Amino acid sequence: MATLLKLIPHLFAWFGIVLIMLRGFSGRRSSVMLAGMIGFVIGVTGTFILFRSYPGSVTFGVVKSVLGMSFILLWGCSVVAIYRSTDRAKVMSWGKRLIKTPSTAIIASCLAGVGAGAVCTCRLSAATTDGVAMASVLLLLAAGAVAYIALAFEKRMPEAFKVSPAGMLAIVTALLLFSASSILRLDLFSPLSMKVMKGVHDFVHQFMESILIPDHLFVRSYIWKTIGLLFSKEVGFWGGMVIWFTPAILIVLAIQFERLPAVAHIRQGAQRRRVLVDAIRARRYRALIPVFALLLLAAATYQSCFPSVEYWDPKPLPVTAGSSGEIIIPKKGEINLEDGKLHKYIFRQGVKEARFFVLMTPAGELTVDLDACAICKPDGYGQAEGSVICYYCKTLIPLETVGKPGGCNPVPIPFTENGDSVVVDGLTLINSWSATVQATARVKEGGK
Repeated sequence: MATLLKLIPHLFAWFGIVLIMLRGFSGRRSSVMLAGMIGFVIGVTGTFILFRSYPGSVTFGVVKSVLGMSFILLWGCSVVAIYRSTDRAKVMSWGKRLIKTPSTAIIASCLAGVGAGAVCTCRLSAATTDGVAMASVLLLLAAGAVAYIALAFEKRMPEAFKVSPAGMLAIVTALLLFSASSILRLDLFSPLSMKVMKGVHDFVHQFMESILIPDHLFVRSYIWKTIGLLFSKEVGFWGGMVIWFTPAILIVLAIQFERLPAVAHIRQGAQRRRVLVDAIRARRYRALIPVFALLLLAAATYQSCFPSVEYWDPKPLPVTAGSSGEIIIPKKGEINLEDGKLHKYIFRQGVKEARFFVLMTPAGELTVDLDACAICKPDGYGQAEGSVICYYCKTLIPLETVGKPGGCNPVPIPFTENGDSVVVDGLTLINSWSATVQATARVKEGGK
């Protein structure tokens, strides 16, 4: 029951999707309703089968890719919409014909249902295996009831409330992204901002390497400070915001740039004014949908930046090395290293120190890693919902990949298992931590 309660925001998103699809294809309510429910069933069933057949990381990756493709499609549609608003509608007349075909309404409704059903099933994956099967049946019943409520609500909406094709895609995509943003492993905004940050970092780095200018001899400190600003996570955040909101903003502008109908042939002034007033009112109604999509995208951004998830982030426990320089950590005792949770430690050697953690992966293998990666500042990691998260850039790393080098993954440390203990070389740990921290702080140090 607790898991089903968590589905309320997702069912709200499903309600909005059905409502908008019915309004957008108002002449085909029955086929749109049926196609949407069939798509929802396919999404739930297909995602459930994926969870049963493959590791969770594969299933989340597939659903996340589908959401990403819908966002790319929204980008393309927004560009077409702004292009049409420049009075080139004749060139794009094929688009109008495509929207009016019955197959378009059925396919669009089915695909929207597949996405909504897949996201809901990913939320159910937090339950037990048997619980997911029963909860999936209850989910389908609830989704059917919500769809019929949306149908009854849509019939009572004013006829003047119209939905443009671009606005319909914007709100459906925004509802899916809003629904997915509450699931850490489906969130798209944090990976997007991280990619922007990494892209800027790589561009600046390659540019500085290509001009072959020695750092401290020719580059002044204020230039290094500017470069340090470009390497910060704020650049990734604001760059991600631009990419995130631009499609919906373009659609709003495209609606506002639409030309009003020609009234020169109408002789009566009152009738001309009436035609213009009706056209302006209809344009404002159509603009409401992409504006509401902007609000949903803003809510998704907030959920991504401030997720309502309590991360498992234990306080690092101090450890010491023996006479041989080895750190020995028992697998069981006060702390059970094989319980699947992240266990942090801190090792000090003179004025130097290093943070690391031990974790049992879903494959049943122990891994020892620095509480830092080779890209970001060493803000550390937390654990939640089958993944660990980098606190600096909010990147999610599936538990299945922890212990593997590269990207934002924690830097792995060589270790051995000696009976009931994990053994780590203290000098190797200190050197790895120092090299990692020095590499990620290189630009900041250059500006001093």
